[in-house]
Amino acid sequence: MLAVGWDTVRLFLHVLAATVWVGGQLTLAFLVPPLRRLGAEIPRAAARAFNRVAWPAFAILIVTGVWNVYAVRGAVHGEYQVTLWVKIAVVAVSGLTAWLHARAKSPAGLAVFGALTGVSALAALFLGIMLG
Repeated sequence: MLAVGWDTVRLFLHVLAATVWVGGQLTLAFLVPPLRRLGAEIPRAAARAFNRVAWPAFAILIVTGVWNVYAVRGAVHGEYQVTLWVKIAVVAVSGLTAWLHARAKSPAGLAVFGALTGVSALAALFLGIMLG
């Protein structure tokens, strides 16, 4: 069996948190329409429940992301550095739009910020694969 080191733990935590953050958003996006048919409060309750796990996952993504950059600090130059900065910006957009989505009151605000959160989360995931 292969040895488990801190690199493995760091990457596992990062991927696990990304699974919750991105996968949870995708799952919730597909569940909201049928949940609406059950009552207006049902999607809100599901979103609140998701937020209880999503925000800690986002925090873990930030911490392990910093740890990831520290682990590869010698390779952070050129195109890798540009891609990293783009990813950091996209992650910031994902967090900001998720925060705005959670506070939106209008259907338009919920739709726009929800869509921006989902697209930016997927973009961050893609950029993470590029950096990997």
